[in-house]
Amino acid sequence: MMDQHRETFKEEAYELLTELESSLLELEGNSGDSELVGRVFRAMHTIKGSGAMFGFDDIAAFTHEVETVFDLVRNGRLAVTKALINLTLEARDQIKSMLDAADGGEPADTQQATRIVAALQRLSPGVSGGEARKDAAQVPQAAAATAGEIATYRIRFHPDRAILLNGTNPIALLNELRELGECLVVAQTCDIPALGDLNAEECSVYWDIILTTENGVNAIKDVFIFVEDDCELRIELIDNSGGLDNEADYRKLGDILVERGDLSAGDLQQVIADRKLIGEMLVEKKLVKPERIESALAEQRHVKELLHKRQTSEAASSIRVPAERLDTLINLMGELVTVQARLSQTAAGRSDAELTAIAEEVERLTAELRDNALNIRMLPIGTTFSKFTRLVRDLSLELGKEIELTTDGAETELDKTVIERLNDPLVHLIRNCIDHGIERPEVRERSGKPRQGKVHLAAIHSGDSVQIIIKDDGAGLDKEAIRAKAIENGLITATAELSEKELFAQIFAPGFSTAKNVTSVSGRGVGMDVVKRAIDALRGSIEIGSRPGEGTTISVRIPLTLAIIESLLVKIGADRFLIPLSLVDECVELTRDDVTNAHGRHLATVRDHLVPYIPLRERFGIRGAQPDIEQIVITRVDGMRVGVVVDHVIGEHQTVIKSLGRIYRDVEGVSGATILGDGAVALILDIPYLLHSVEAAAV
Repeated sequence: MMDQHRETFKEEAYELLTELESSLLELEGNSGDSELVGRVFRAMHTIKGSGAMFGFDDIAAFTHEVETVFDLVRNGRLAVTKALINLTLEARDQIKSMLDAADGGEPADTQQATRIVAALQRLSPGVSGGEARKDAAQVPQAAAATAGEIATYRIRFHPDRAILLNGTNPIALLNELRELGECLVVAQTCDIPALGDLNAEECSVYWDIILTTENGVNAIKDVFIFVEDDCELRIELIDNSGGLDNEADYRKLGDILVERGDLSAGDLQQVIADRKLIGEMLVEKKLVKPERIESALAEQRHVKELLHKRQTSEAASSIRVPAERLDTLINLMGELVTVQARLSQTAAGRSDAELTAIAEEVERLTAELRDNALNIRMLPIGTTFSKFTRLVRDLSLELGKEIELTTDGAETELDKTVIERLNDPLVHLIRNCIDHGIERPEVRERSGKPRQGKVHLAAIHSGDSVQIIIKDDGAGLDKEAIRAKAIENGLITATAELSEKELFAQIFAPGFSTAKNVTSVSGRGVGMDVVKRAIDALRGSIEIGSRPGEGTTISVRIPLTLAIIESLLVKIGADRFLIPLSLVDECVELTRDDVTNAHGRHLATVRDHLVPYIPLRERFGIRGAQPDIEQIVITRVDGMRVGVVVDHVIGEHQTVIKSLGRIYRDVEGVSGATILGDGAVALILDIPYLLHSVEAAAV
């Protein structure tokens, strides 16, 4: 059971580290945002507390040092600086290294941890007096949450004694607060004088209120708008929807009293040292009045109840499942789709109305189950996008450039497996934009551009695919340099006439690089060919467009999932093949006369345009007589229309992709297989590979 809890902690810690990184990068551009400071603090606080609980003492101890510094920031005693952000990002990486080491990875560098802690401690000593006030002015304290966000506030309403004389009824104000949300009101009666000294026209009571509302702090202030000059009013934000990470936050009685100003931190430490019940000691030493103890206890109980409700709600609304179980579910779903296809084919071959009805119902339910099962594995691509903000920041510093990364469509969903395999290609593309595309600040200024370059990353749904666009506003691609390098590498001849798209496609050749100097980022000719292979392996496509002086746009199209695809079932002789439907434009006939009129060239005229084609029967060496009328399936790959010739087009087919065994893994032109409804195996054609192999043979 403990091992299970440790695994759960590691999973949650990795998620928190991702959130920590994104919060720090946002905070770098908005150092006065106290909500971001709170997010950073809570992430580290949770890692520290949970780490200590499950035996990760080294992580807890290290994280405590970082948390301590950000506690000073949160309290307005230390300003957010670039140096602090840099150190905290290094600390985040160190925590990740420690987690990786606990998971069997390389041991974490303890000297690095010591260096980071020492540097953090150098940032924080001696912050007091005038320096504290100066820092507090730079880092304003949070007193509110945005309207519409559920938040919990601590309110102290201490009316003047003469407030009743001007006709104000404090109880009416408290009732207005109750209308804003869930409200706990505790009356403080410690100032009520003895009966002989009591003046019925004076208000001797004040109130502590805990209010959970989504109306925002301005709605609270509006309640007291007519009495703000006749009372002492304090409104403090103690939770804003995600702030209650565990019961340690804002729950300890002494901490609540210190935050309210009812107790000094020094007196609290003295009481804690006596190791007695805090409440009893505070009253015994006459440090706090009993009524204020009761009020703090009431707040403690109220916030604990909120925490319990939230945890119960979250447990009911979501569940954490290991990825292996989802993979098993998808595999079983694939088997079910295959069996359903067999049932439908069997029903179609018999004159049994009842069997046909059952087959149709099973087909409907299987389709719904398939869609829901696939949706479970869908994740927003923003989980990958968020990692690139750090990449751009670090590379900008390394290369001496000023670059801003903007993103769009982070909520676009892709299969978890696709996202994982897409990460490395996108890293290569963004690194190339930064190194090759964006100019140095002084060069940009001479060209009349802003010093800061921009890289834009966007994702949009497009049918059964997702289109990812990486765009920069740099110098653009140098066509002449690309042509010269392609000729030098023997990729094209000196007299070859290429379109702009074909010329740009040369950069995907292995070993291709126009960089004059080899750096840690690029120049070795390794990268773009890896990108191309990775995108092809995902059954995707990639296109490049560029304008000199304006920048480069790279468009990557990726299927939503790799498990089940819609495809076109075709037949050549006795064999059947599948072509991904996302690549298919149309189907046309190819007659003997068409072949004769082409004079031996594999070209067909489709609506007054010449379209090259690949005769698959010839390509795969399939024997047998060709039909008089064949079919050309027109596909679109990397923006080009290319046909593949088959004997017959059978129709659309829902394809469950099966990987090929070791013996057939290196078969060229085939990317996988599937089992048809009659139990036969059909191969899935790798159209991009077939096209590129024919192009390579023609050069």
